[in-house]
Amino acid sequence: MKHIFIIGSKGIPASYGGFETFVDKLVSYKKSDDIQYYVSCLSDNDDTFNYNGAICFNVDVPKIGSAKAVMYDILSLKACIRYIEDKKGEDCIVYILACRIGPFMSKYKRQFENMGVRVYINPDGHEWKRSKWNAAIKRYWKLSEKLMIKHTDLAICDSKAIEKYIIEDYKKFKPKTTYISYGADIEPSFVDTKDKRLIEWFNKYNISNNEYYLVVGRFVPENNYETIIKEFISSNTKKDLVIITNNEENAFYKLLIENTKFNQDKRVKFVGTLYDDGMLKRIRELAYGYIHGHEVGGTNPSLLEALSSTKINMLFSVQFNKEVAEDGALYFSKNQGELKSIIEKVDALHNDEIECLGNKARERIKDHYSWDYIVDTYEDLWMS
Repeated sequence: MKHIFIIGSKGIPASYGGFETFVDKLVSYKKSDDIQYYVSCLSDNDDTFNYNGAICFNVDVPKIGSAKAVMYDILSLKACIRYIEDKKGEDCIVYILACRIGPFMSKYKRQFENMGVRVYINPDGHEWKRSKWNAAIKRYWKLSEKLMIKHTDLAICDSKAIEKYIIEDYKKFKPKTTYISYGADIEPSFVDTKDKRLIEWFNKYNISNNEYYLVVGRFVPENNYETIIKEFISSNTKKDLVIITNNEENAFYKLLIENTKFNQDKRVKFVGTLYDDGMLKRIRELAYGYIHGHEVGGTNPSLLEALSSTKINMLFSVQFNKEVAEDGALYFSKNQGELKSIIEKVDALHNDEIECLGNKARERIKDHYSWDYIVDTYEDLWMS
């Protein structure tokens, strides 16, 4: 029996977040009876429960501000050690999602080595590049990443570009790496187009089927909202731009208004967040096209979901996005007029051209990113 301990997600069952969904799928799609999962869950108690065969252990973390995530991972590691001590030499792997605890990694790696336990990490994307962090936190993220790569048995990268970066930037550590992507559901949404909730949502924002371009993502500058909105406003499309994001009337929102004047264009519609997966998938399916502005990170979950659901996908031209979609999407940069031109060309596509693009995108997901495929790949790794 292989005992796999997963820490770093907020826990399962997943209600939000890429790591949470990944762990949920890994557990729920499990094929092998020779694998037992243990999953740490952020909570306000220390209870234990079973979820789809996984042993889930709650970790109660004190409210200590921005250091809470670091403390959560450390307390999760200590809980793993207690479980592993009871296994008495059985085959165990600790899999850490994200690189938050680098300065503490050396100590725990030695402890796990003495117990005969392998430690794997998922370095995620370039967290240290994200604009939401101040300079000090960015330096911590970069140092933490470096130290976690130094003290791991294997780095599992969800993007080939991230794997290449890890190998090149940390070559002095001779890191051992492998590539296993994030996954996506390939089945159509179970939400009917006549569903009352869906109709009410469309009516609330005055949106019509197949008459809108869709953007889904975190409300951060590196997702290129300013470029997308400016280019859309300058285009002559009659369609709407529907933006599903956690926007608040914060400094970034006000800056967008100042720089784009989107509040003067009725086609641009910020509609807040939507956490109903079935509804969101149907909204993707009913969009005319999807615009993906993400330029930081590895394989992005919202991109995979769009490629599996939306007929036309327009992606910001960075390696992370190109390696996923290949020729199943159109690409734009920050150059003025480029996305505008693409939107106007896409507006004029014939049905057979639209169908061809959509089929290429769905084939990419089916062949390389379905959860069945991803789970099989992980289980082969655990059992190797």
